[in-house]
Amino acid sequence: MPPKEITELKDAIRATHGCESLHVESVPVKEVFEGQAAWEGKVEVFDLVGHRQAKRAYAWSYRDGNQNKVVAVLEIPPVDSPESAVKAALASKARSN
Repeated sequence: MPPKEITELKDAIRATHGCESLHVESVPVKEVFEGQAAWEGKVEVFDLVGHRQAKRAYAWSYRDGNQNKVVAVLEIPPVDSPESAVKAALASKARSN
């Protein structure tokens, strides 16, 4: 992922969760629901610096209409991987709709 996008995700983590982060890796994720791709893209993995509960976060951006949106999910059970972070975010979005 280009450095600009990594910086945007780090800014989102700082704004949402109040801590600094270090980029670790990019992980391709495809979440399938009832045989259809519910989400597909790269999830960026970050180590967190100074967060009280979590040591890691998973973040990605996506297009919603004409807006770029960012999701940043902490690695707190049941979230323990990029895949489970995407599942948790999709479930949360479905509950809020």
